[in-house]
Amino acid sequence: MSSAAQQTSGRRARHTAVAPGRHRGEETADSFERGFAALAELALSGVQVSARAVDLASGQVVFSVDDHVVMPTASIGKVLLLIEVAAQLEQRQVSGLTLLDREARDAVGESGVWQHLAVPSLPIADLAALVGAASDNLATNVLLRRIGLEAVGARTEQLGLTRTALLDLVRDHRGPDDAPQLSIGSASELTWLFAALARGEIVDRATSQRVVQWLSLNADLTMVAGSFGLDPLAHRGADHGILLVNKTGTDAGVRSEVGVLRGPRAGVAYAVSMYFDDSGLPVRLRVVEGMRTFGLDLLEYVH
Repeated sequence: MSSAAQQTSGRRARHTAVAPGRHRGEETADSFERGFAALAELALSGVQVSARAVDLASGQVVFSVDDHVVMPTASIGKVLLLIEVAAQLEQRQVSGLTLLDREARDAVGESGVWQHLAVPSLPIADLAALVGAASDNLATNVLLRRIGLEAVGARTEQLGLTRTALLDLVRDHRGPDDAPQLSIGSASELTWLFAALARGEIVDRATSQRVVQWLSLNADLTMVAGSFGLDPLAHRGADHGILLVNKTGTDAGVRSEVGVLRGPRAGVAYAVSMYFDDSGLPVRLRVVEGMRTFGLDLLEYVH
């Protein structure tokens, strides 16, 4: 392992350790009672649940449910792609103004807007912004073709992540020879990753800031962040003292979100993933409601 990788791994070990509480005492345990009850109810009904919340200032784990379990996380893994894109831009391996063409092999449906636009080419920096703002699948595949899934994997390993990975490009259909999931992750590693991004510690400060800026465009506030009262299309600045940077992942039977939430009283990095039998709308709605209940506890903690 390189010295840089050892330093990063050391920082990750320090910040994923449970630190003593800073200022909330016994209130910390009680303040997530609703979220714990909601997620426990989902788990008892057959939903696989993993969640974690960490105080940004103290490093204290303020909420934890099976947070070391590896879960499918759908588009969450695109954050790893954005980190590698940002690192290559900062190291001048690529230029943000380099135009990339979309090709027939990149075509994919579902999330994103580029598939609906006439323009056949976009700069690398704009494609990264589309991934951050709309989890754009087509932009993801074009970036992966240029940046390389292998480079993303190498960066992930360098960061010391062993339970979190982007496994494949985005596909409309996954066959027996394809990775079964777009990405996987553990709540423990994902909260560390986002806390480190917020501190400017992923690769370097400039790289972290690029990634945070792209993610701050995210318009998906349908899960945990649905409880924060923010404008989905305009929340890059503080609103009633609340500042959010997040990424979501959605697939059949998968709902996942990771983010950093800051408020007047505190800041937290959080992650929650749900894996369930998406055979009917009522189950899906219960999952989303459980995630929003967890979000209410997060909001109460920071505000």
